[in-house]
This record gives sequence, C-alpha cells and structure tokens, in this order.
Amino acid sequence: MRLLRKTRGTIKLWTVACGLLTISGCATEYNVATQSEEWIYYDTNKEIKIGQSVAKQIEKAYQVSENSYLQARVKTIGAKIVSACDRKELVYHFNVLEAREEKDKKDIDEEVNAMSLPGGYVYCFKGLFTVANPTDDELACVLAHEVGHIVAKHSLKKLQGSMGYLLVRILAAQIPDAPDLGYGLDAAFYELMIGYSREDELLADRLGTRYAKLAGYDPHGMITFLTKLQEINRKKPLRPFSYGKTHPYAPDRIRVVKEEMGESMSFEDYINIESREHGKRY
Repeated sequence: MRLLRKTRGTIKLWTVACGLLTISGCATEYNVATQSEEWIYYDTNKEIKIGQSVAKQIEKAYQVSENSYLQARVKTIGAKIVSACDRKELVYHFNVLEAREEKDKKDIDEEVNAMSLPGGYVYCFKGLFTVANPTDDELACVLAHEVGHIVAKHSLKKLQGSMGYLLVRILAAQIPDAPDLGYGLDAAFYELMIGYSREDELLADRLGTRYAKLAGYDPHGMITFLTKLQEINRKKPLRPFSYGKTHPYAPDRIRVVKEEMGESMSFEDYINIESREHGKRY
C-alpha cells in the first residue's frame, strides 16, 4: 500500500511539474552542436541576461587582468574561434582573470583553467598561459573548447535542470511519504550540479577541435595541451573517490580529438589510461 501511495504521488508530482513547465512556454529547438531537438525554455535574450548577471559576480570575485598583452591575445584568438563556431548570434566576451587579493595570488594566478558562461562569456586564468605555450594553437583549442560549451548550451541546460529541480522539490514537499522521494531528488541534483557530464566535456572537445581547425589553428594543439594537463594533474594529490560525474580521463579526451581529426588511437594512448582520476581542471 505504501509503495502504491508513493507511486501515485510520484505520478502526480511529475504530472503537475510537466504542466507547469508547459505553461512556462518551453519549446523544442534544434541544437546545432548535438544535432538534435532539445527542450529549451530560456531564449537567447534571457540567456544573455543570465550570463551578464553571473559575469558580474565572477568579476567581483576575481580581478579582470590589466595585462594588455594577455588580454589582446585572448580576444584576438577568441574572435577567430567565434568566426568559425556554430552560434554567431551572440556577442562573445573573452577575458583573463587573476587574483583580487594578494594572499590569493599563488593559488589563483597559477590555476590552469578556463570557464564559460551562458550568453557568450569566456574566462581564463593567468596560469593557463604558462602551460598553453609557446604558440597560439593550444590556447586556441582551450578557448574553442569553452566556446563549444556555449554553442551546445551546456551551462544553460544545467541551469534549466536546477530550476526544474527546485520546482519539483517544492512540489514533492506537498506529497505524502515524500521524504524518500526528496532524497532521490537531492542525489539527482548533486549529479547535475557538480560539473559537466562526461558526454558534455567530450562534445566540447570535439567542437573545440573543429572550431580551432576552421579558425586556422593546428588542432593537434588540443592533444599537446591535454598531455601537459595530464602530467600536471598526476602531480597533484588524488581526489577522494566519487560516484558523481567528473571530467573524462585525458586519454578518453585525446581519443575523441583524434576521431574528430580522422586519426586513429595509438598503442601509447591505450596504455596511458589511468586507474584513478586526479584533480579536475579545464
């Protein structure tokens, strides 16, 4: 009987949730990155506003670098990547971040990382330039990877998922025997928010490789950068084991990059597959 009540409650929950989402005006649209129809209930204007809001918070937490050389380099490369990408309706913003406080400089300014926000915002940390050198190819591939996330609307879809979670969580509180259901929802929300899925990361690698090549850069820069990144992460302390979604291992990423370039995996690629994952970066 209890199982029956829980089943009925779950059906009621999802019926109401789906009805509310329909009323909110969500619709399917063709995603050029995934090449499929997807439910999107934030149009481009809303996406841009979301990105602007988050960007303001990012730029409060970190200092936008005043290094004119680094900024010019990122903006120039970024503009070429944008010219080759599949979403040109956005105005893209590329910036370099550094520590705002002196006490944070060692940790933040050595961070080898980049990130993207909805609406066309791409940031990279100063530490990226110490690794993605000496040519522009590696940096171009990193920026193209982040543009790939924006083209595929990965962060926007994650945000949609979190908003949907909040709606369902509120509805769940109105249903008898909902605590067990709530625990399941919390676990799903954790999976959603801790990072892009492996599939999203690999798709961004594919798109990044494609865009870098179309923009005139050597797509092998993605492989050389990932190889460097793997060596850096191997030297970092091992992360506690997690069942949550994490970045794919570097050999997995190199595999899809080679596939995108029409190359085959080598024996060395296979034997480099790690048994445990290191620190999460880029």
